[in-house]
Amino acid sequence: MRFNKQKTSVKPDKNNLGCHLPNTRLPAEWEKQDAVMLTWPHSQTDWHHSLEAVEPIFVEIAQQLIRFQKLFIVCNNITHKTHIQSLLKVKTIEQTKLFFFCIPSNDTWVRDYGPMTVYKNGQAELIDFRFNGWGNKYDSQLDNNISRELYRLNAFKGINLSSENFVLEGGSIESNGQGTLLTTAQCLLSAQRNPNLSQSEIVNFLSQKLGAEEILWLNHGNLIGDDTDGHIDTIARFIDAETICYVKCYTENDEHYTEFQKMEAELKQFRTKQGKPYRLIPLPMVSAKYSKDKTRLPATYANFLIINQAVLVPTYRDINDDNALSIIKNCLPNREVIGINCEQIIEQNGSLHCLTMHLPHGIVAAC
Repeated sequence: MRFNKQKTSVKPDKNNLGCHLPNTRLPAEWEKQDAVMLTWPHSQTDWHHSLEAVEPIFVEIAQQLIRFQKLFIVCNNITHKTHIQSLLKVKTIEQTKLFFFCIPSNDTWVRDYGPMTVYKNGQAELIDFRFNGWGNKYDSQLDNNISRELYRLNAFKGINLSSENFVLEGGSIESNGQGTLLTTAQCLLSAQRNPNLSQSEIVNFLSQKLGAEEILWLNHGNLIGDDTDGHIDTIARFIDAETICYVKCYTENDEHYTEFQKMEAELKQFRTKQGKPYRLIPLPMVSAKYSKDKTRLPATYANFLIINQAVLVPTYRDINDDNALSIIKNCLPNREVIGINCEQIIEQNGSLHCLTMHLPHGIVAAC
């Protein structure tokens, strides 16, 4: 694989960053949030054959999210909004925390096209990166427009939103909130995303826009069935500034085994700003799950969502579910850990974190 020769830890070239930049920081997911976004599935998405099975999962996600913070729901049109409202009214949901926005969508994976938030000199700003359907694999024109439409509909506090002609998906990067990003070479260096940019140019761009002082690149660990070219949020996640929770394959005859052994070795080589190894917490790999056509599905416990006072964790009615929930609880003892069955979600090659986009504090007009 050509990505194996890429540098595994790269710092920006400060000589190429131009004039002095404001103090820019991409917050970590565990920091205070205003809200979470969902884009609800509808009959024009790939979910059209399984809406009856999938919508109860969205209802459960919504019900849990709204216990802790506000919820934005992107719906396809007014009729769709009315339908969703009827589903949610059956549940005990605090309606004052619920906000609907009628914006057409291609699909539900808002993690990858929703707005990213940075703090510049302590003030929140939004960035709308270009979304091209994970390297031009799928239609994405409507999804690519959603962040700008939300801004036009005054979803935010009137803060600045800038649009960048740079392909970047939210699930492709992890931030520790202190200037370090974790990503995969297979995704960020994909020829179908930003083909005219070298690795060093991408590093410098992310330094300018997200305040990245160092980027840790994984060259191994791709999850079979993941059609995003190796999103980091399926395999390794920061849970504090110096701790990484990652998927470990314990079964030698599993087709992932060698690749994930190599990924673990890479993680052990990474160093914090203080020069110390990261604290590494292994999560079990989900037992093999297959689609109806016998294709392996990308089931992973790493696709959890950290919110205010809680963590939503995908489960799969798997023998490893309880162990994974226990490990995440030990990692984040001050948060309620909530398992949500995502068996139906992985049929479309994603999971819980992929379905959501958190909106950090200082963004939402209603907060």
